Amino acid sequence: MSKSFSLDEPAQPELMDEDEPFLSNLDIFLFSLIAGLIVYWLIFRKKVEPIPEFKKLDAQTTRETSFIDKMKKTGKNIVVFYGSQTGTAEEFANRLAKDAHRYGMKGMSADPEEYDMSELSRLPEIENSLAIFCMATYGEGDPTDNSQDFYDWLQEGDADFTGVKYTVFALGNKTYEHYNAMGKYVDQRLAELGAQRIFDLGMGDDDGNLEEDFVSWREQFWPAVCEHFGVEATGEESSIRQYELKVHSDLNMNKIYTGELGRLKSFENQKPPFDSKNPFLAPVTVNRKLNKAGDRHLMHLELDITGSKIRYESGDHVAVYPINDSVIVNRIGEVLGVDLDTVISLNNLDEESNKKHPFPCPTTYRTALTHYLDITNPPRTNVLYELAQYATDPKEQENMRKMASSSPEGKALYQSWVLDSCRNILAILEDFPSLRPPIDHLCELLPRLQARYYSIASSSKVHPDSIHICAVVVEYETKTGRVNKGVATNWLKSKMPTDNGHKATVPMYIRKSQFRLPFKSSNPVIMIGPGTGIAPFMGFVQERSWLKEQGKEVGETVLYYGCRHKNEDFLYQEELDEFEKTGVLTALNVAFSRDQADKVYVQHLLKKNKEAVWRLVHTDNAHIYICGDARNMARDVQNAFYEIAEELGGLSRAQAVDYIKKLMTKGRYSQDVWS
Repeated sequence: MSKSFSLDEPAQPELMDEDEPFLSNLDIFLFSLIAGLIVYWLIFRKKVEPIPEFKKLDAQTTRETSFIDKMKKTGKNIVVFYGSQTGTAEEFANRLAKDAHRYGMKGMSADPEEYDMSELSRLPEIENSLAIFCMATYGEGDPTDNSQDFYDWLQEGDADFTGVKYTVFALGNKTYEHYNAMGKYVDQRLAELGAQRIFDLGMGDDDGNLEEDFVSWREQFWPAVCEHFGVEATGEESSIRQYELKVHSDLNMNKIYTGELGRLKSFENQKPPFDSKNPFLAPVTVNRKLNKAGDRHLMHLELDITGSKIRYESGDHVAVYPINDSVIVNRIGEVLGVDLDTVISLNNLDEESNKKHPFPCPTTYRTALTHYLDITNPPRTNVLYELAQYATDPKEQENMRKMASSSPEGKALYQSWVLDSCRNILAILEDFPSLRPPIDHLCELLPRLQARYYSIASSSKVHPDSIHICAVVVEYETKTGRVNKGVATNWLKSKMPTDNGHKATVPMYIRKSQFRLPFKSSNPVIMIGPGTGIAPFMGFVQERSWLKEQGKEVGETVLYYGCRHKNEDFLYQEELDEFEKTGVLTALNVAFSRDQADKVYVQHLLKKNKEAVWRLVHTDNAHIYICGDARNMARDVQNAFYEIAEELGGLSRAQAVDYIKKLMTKGRYSQDVWS
């Protein structure tokens, strides 16, 4: 029963005595409050205490990311940074770093992603120092993934590079609109920030002969360096081993890499997020042939990404890590007389290097040749140069050295005997019977096997747990009579979904793209994609269909597609016909190039429909998308747009070119092309 008090009642000591427990509760409350404040203060104080430790930790991290400190510690005076997407720029950087010792200098190659690039201004602290940049351009003039942060920093920063000496070698492809954009930008920006260019920008063109461009530039570059710094070539051979072999005889099998790219056992114990160092093993749920006839194999695959937390958008690329053909791997082991199941590590002789091994170690030669090394592309001249010492036949050794030289005769021999004949390392070993190098040196020299990128052929709005790939299997006969097979496409072809409990899987991750549908769905789109260039447009059309179902206003959706024969290789014919029937595709224009005497291509159809095309582009703000072959198709399509702008817009050729360039700048003319 509650007790009530009246203000006009006299104070009663007895009553107060009776209520003592209430007062002691108050005491307890006050005491608890004070004690709580003390405990809180103590805890709070404990939280403050570690702050100096974090600062120390931060300083430690800074030391580790300081390439200047590393150069001083190891006596290096040349640093070669690389922006690399497919490994070539990294390979060139390693070669330049290795070259340095021939000129009494010491070089190191460096990934800009791993270092604090603001330290570049400290480079003059090192005597006779030089920074070399091997910069590849990716996609539409973009930086590679590993040089994105450096590029952003250069754009935003206002560093003072006075006293910094540098040179740049750019890697690109002339068939692309933004040829060598990244290399040109770095070269120009460093000069703007006060750095001194000591040798002209090198331009490597992968549409021509990238290796020859690099070798020619390098042959002129080093004498210029010698002259600038007043040093002389030592004349030493540059065949110096970078890694030493360690053979393991009793290693626990759980410690051995079997194809993983980063974390050991990452394929058995998958953890997100998934990326280039930690790909997701996606089960293949569909693998079907798309073409009805003909001698080619065009295929549609579906990868299941359920539970992976992987997100993608229409227009993105899926990167897959293929493996080499076991027939080639076994034959290399046979020719070299090696037990491919020997467990080995290749350890960097430079203990300070960030790169401890050329590929994940310990592993077996079989795993290295299957998962980690590129054994199907023609080897570059530096590989021939370093392997030449192992040819016991003087004539064969002489030919190898000649092909690795910069003489016109040597370059011509390399072009015809290696490149034009598509000789891979196995073909070279077979055709030079006296060449039997130690397999560990061969593994050190071969470049890494790279991921292959495919335009995703689905929309995540319609297929959130599935990624579709459209590809053509590559297979051809070389001048030597050998049959060369595309590594990734032949491997994907073999990936059939199985019901016997074993799922075929593909290691993959997503690479974001700028190839995007318009933000406003009411904008019209013109899509031009012959052959497998149809891939991203399957995703685009699926998405436009989904948007329509959501009640959104969707602008005109026009597709220009091309193939050889209507009855052979008209890819996704049923799906496209259905999209046209339901009005999702407002116009489906197909060029069958070989169904009549005169070849008809997508650019011919564009010009045939020039009035409709010009109205969509000039009046209705249409976005133009082109996907497929860069060398011919993309160029011919661009010329068709120039001609339409000239004829219907009354522009001169120069004005028409400028008109299309402006569309590109506004993001209304996008290309996803390859050569």
